[in-house]
Amino acid sequence: MEQTETGVNSVAQAHSFGAAASIYRAGRPPYPADAVQWLLPTGADRVLDLGAGSGQLTRSLIEHIPNVVAVEPSVGMREEFTLALPDTPVHAGSAERIPLDDESVDAVLVAQAWHWVDPVLAVPEVARVLRSGGQLGLLWNIRDERVDWVAELGQIMRTGDEIDMRTDRPNVGPPFAELERADFEWTFRLTRSGLLDLVASRSYIITMDPVSRAKVLARIDALVDRHPDLAGRDEIALPYVTRCSRTRKAIAIEPPA
Repeated sequence: MEQTETGVNSVAQAHSFGAAASIYRAGRPPYPADAVQWLLPTGADRVLDLGAGSGQLTRSLIEHIPNVVAVEPSVGMREEFTLALPDTPVHAGSAERIPLDDESVDAVLVAQAWHWVDPVLAVPEVARVLRSGGQLGLLWNIRDERVDWVAELGQIMRTGDEIDMRTDRPNVGPPFAELERADFEWTFRLTRSGLLDLVASRSYIITMDPVSRAKVLARIDALVDRHPDLAGRDEIALPYVTRCSRTRKAIAIEPPA
């Protein structure tokens, strides 16, 4: 599977998505239903999609949960979110400052975003909005680079300065229990233009200078033209592993009367 490097431009990358929000919405993959179900506690009624972006995870959540609310820091992403999901509320905010009441949700899910947060501030803030025993779920879609052309795709993309997403070791800690882990393999089917949008939506590609970005996209085009698993195909099957972690907030114990 794909490997990542810690980049020096993490702040710029973290704030880059709004400028390419429409490409992000068009190019990023969804999340498989079995992964989402594994992350949701039984009987959850109200769930927060934190760092919701343009709504990729939210689309799955609203199929399972009656009351979904989203929080997203980027204005551009919130605009794309509202275009895609006009009936779902999305609020300005971040993991460090969540604009919800105390103990107001049964679960908080964070897709493709926990590596951007400050856990010192985000962990107690997530705990604040979760009900006693509520669940925190973290998930990332990871390209499966055990497939040779996907590995080559990753090598081309890593011409940029890619951030280590820490998907194997997300930093959470008290008042949450030890993390449970699970991986879900699946295939994202997309067109050539969809693959280019996917590449162009990565933060380290967005923050490249235009000439360097064009060179990376041209190399992706060339890969599609020459690789036998891709050349001449109307549809590209891109294998993914959705890497998930879940943990519960400690249950509050009432002091004796």
